[in-house]
Amino acid sequence: MAGCKDGRRKAAADNRTAFRLPPVMGHRGAAAHAPENTLASIRRAAEVGARWVEFDVMQTGDGVPVLFHDDSLERITGDPGLTAETPHAHIATLDAGAWFAPEFRGEGVPTLRAALDLVLELGLHPNMEIKSTPGRDVETAIAALEVAGEVWPSDRPPPLVSSFSRMSLAAAMTLSPDWPRALITFKIPADWQTALEALDCQAFHVHHKVLDWELVSLIHSTGRQVATFTVNDKRRAMAFYDAAVDCVISDAPERALAAYEQNRAKPD
Repeated sequence: MAGCKDGRRKAAADNRTAFRLPPVMGHRGAAAHAPENTLASIRRAAEVGARWVEFDVMQTGDGVPVLFHDDSLERITGDPGLTAETPHAHIATLDAGAWFAPEFRGEGVPTLRAALDLVLELGLHPNMEIKSTPGRDVETAIAALEVAGEVWPSDRPPPLVSSFSRMSLAAAMTLSPDWPRALITFKIPADWQTALEALDCQAFHVHHKVLDWELVSLIHSTGRQVATFTVNDKRRAMAFYDAAVDCVISDAPERALAAYEQNRAKPD
């Protein structure tokens, strides 16, 4: 028994050491080019050159993890129901693409399982953001990690698990301790360093409006990597690469990729 525990600890430590954020990550797939959090958006991210994709994971009323961002279904599908109260059988009938453009009419709300299958097919890497409704932080994290654990091959680096919810990240740490984690924030909390340590996070994802080079340097000094979201302007992305940000998360990942390549070509 002790040997098994030691093996699990070593695997977790190895994954933490090996983990690196990509320079560019597609936001909700490639949300500037296709309806967010859909299979079409994931495909589009791959087409424009992203190798990592971020997407939001919520639970339906009967506990099925799906890719969706809002508590309400209305903005994306036109249905007035709440995501966390609506059975998956009904959500599966909704159109999540027509709001974006006519050519995406009929695009559905994908399950997490279907999204991960596509990510594997396309050779991408996922950042699963646990987007729970209030009171379901732990439940949503467990459901997402259980599905991902069934789908994801053991011979590939594990997905990144991110969340604004510390409860979700704590649940992920317990269920899948060897999978990397990232805390997300719009504002810098006073206890951010303590939180990153307590949740054993490998990365801190910070909204672009509150991130500057001094904070990037401070985060790096704690041994964590830094991602910033959501940056859709090439010049803004360039500024973050100049500030040594590890990853830019963008609705238009091809713009961030162009900025990254331009930054790499600059003289030291």
